[in-house]
Amino acid sequence: MTDRIRDKMSQLRAEADAATLRAEEADGKNKKLEQQLLEKDHEITSLQVKLEHLDGELAKAESSIQESKADREAGETSKMTNEGLVRKIQLLEEELDAAEKNVKETVEKLRQVDVKAEHFERQVQRVEQERDQWEKKYEDSQAKYQASKAELDELVRTMEGL
Repeated sequence: MTDRIRDKMSQLRAEADAATLRAEEADGKNKKLEQQLLEKDHEITSLQVKLEHLDGELAKAESSIQESKADREAGETSKMTNEGLVRKIQLLEEELDAAEKNVKETVEKLRQVDVKAEHFERQVQRVEQERDQWEKKYEDSQAKYQASKAELDELVRTMEGL
């Protein structure tokens, strides 16, 4: 009889230890995902700063193009000056094209990061739900353990009375 009780107690302890281990693993996974989410948030912030910087460069480039066009329309007196301005406009347009391409790429990267962030948020929510389930299982196991322990103690007291 006591061997069965010992076996049952050992089994309950093993279950409690396993539940504790699973809860710790879930907590570790949760922390890792939170760290990844924080890194993604930093990456988003960095991309937003780059986007603002590129918007400033784009505005400067557009302004320079407007100034160059206004200068050209005002009528340059020499062919040399005209060729210089044409080249400057070409360079600015190339810069504008490059800046627009860069802005498009940055916006796309930001969208992808946003999608990833949403994905990680869903993963974090799922892991938190799993953690809550494991915690409930652990609490249930603890309650069963306490009930079994009380039952065992009562049995021991009953046996001592015999």
